Amino acid sequence: MASFSPEDKKWMRAALGLARRGLGQTAPNPSVGCILVRDGIVVGRGNTQLGGRPHAEVVALRQAGTKAKGSTAYVTLEPCSHYGKTPPCSEALINAGVMRVVAAVDDNDARVSGTGLKMLHEAGVQVDVGLFSEKAFELNKGFFLSNTDARPEFSIKLATSLDGKIALASGESKWITGSEARRYGHMLRAQHDGILVGVNTVLADDPMLDCRIEGLEDRSPARIVLDSKYQTPVSSKLVQSANKIDLYILGGKSNRDAIELEKAGAKIIELLVNRDMKTLSDTLSGAGMRRVLIEGGGQVYASFLKANMCDTLYHFQAGKLLGAESKNGIGELGLAQLSSSPHLKAQKVLSVGDDMLTIYKKPE
Repeated sequence: MASFSPEDKKWMRAALGLARRGLGQTAPNPSVGCILVRDGIVVGRGNTQLGGRPHAEVVALRQAGTKAKGSTAYVTLEPCSHYGKTPPCSEALINAGVMRVVAAVDDNDARVSGTGLKMLHEAGVQVDVGLFSEKAFELNKGFFLSNTDARPEFSIKLATSLDGKIALASGESKWITGSEARRYGHMLRAQHDGILVGVNTVLADDPMLDCRIEGLEDRSPARIVLDSKYQTPVSSKLVQSANKIDLYILGGKSNRDAIELEKAGAKIIELLVNRDMKTLSDTLSGAGMRRVLIEGGGQVYASFLKANMCDTLYHFQAGKLLGAESKNGIGELGLAQLSSSPHLKAQKVLSVGDDMLTIYKKPE
């Protein structure tokens, strides 16, 4: 393991910050940050751009120009080594005369997987790997999972009362949490490639599922509806906006309703095995999704939890009590014993306006 200086840690933290800016914008590529430093001064910086190109290293090298020669590159992921739609970033770093590359984590894409670092080393570039590797892995977990498990990173966003309810018996649910919590939820949307809901949520709420933060409207992710019988109304907000924001409807064998939805702009995907979580996750990964936010309803949440496919759970909890007659936040799990219940580990607790947010992670 390489020994890293305080300066190394400072610049890698900055590179990780750059990488976070691109979350939800770079799929199917990872969101990477790169900072070029020469004689203690930043000469170039960049993060992966919209749609995954150009790569972070290319953006930083363009900014640095001839000043890149003799610099150290701090990169949050191993530079690529293969020729795709663009030349390899490892080759670009070598040609620019970069003296040292500090990479946070190896790339597990079979096309790279160590060959980028090997290319740099063989060209005489000093290579040090592993600085803040856990943070870098967590940041692009969906990309790594797409290579190992053919699935995106799945996060659940759940807003409940103190007693775990998401709506009154009548279905009224606006609003359980306050405006600050809802704004935080919209920020989460902006950082994901897709928002997933079940058709019952569409029928009950007619949601738009966009990002409604001023200045971030163009960061609304694709909307995904699980709708086995294609019950989503053509008149719904989702379908009426499908030509502006992508809408995927995942269902069974196509029927007349599916054809009408497709005519209106929805992208119809027939699941080969309906209600199978592995098929669902494979399908979303194949569509280029790397980070998917699940927003309801209760039985959809339960399905992901039972399948052990909830990587992060954002639980917003309001200081309200709705009573036993109200609707539960999580649907039926079919548990026969307590030991088999889905288990998540609390990582952080935040006060968000009048509400509390607890962030849970799946144990490794």
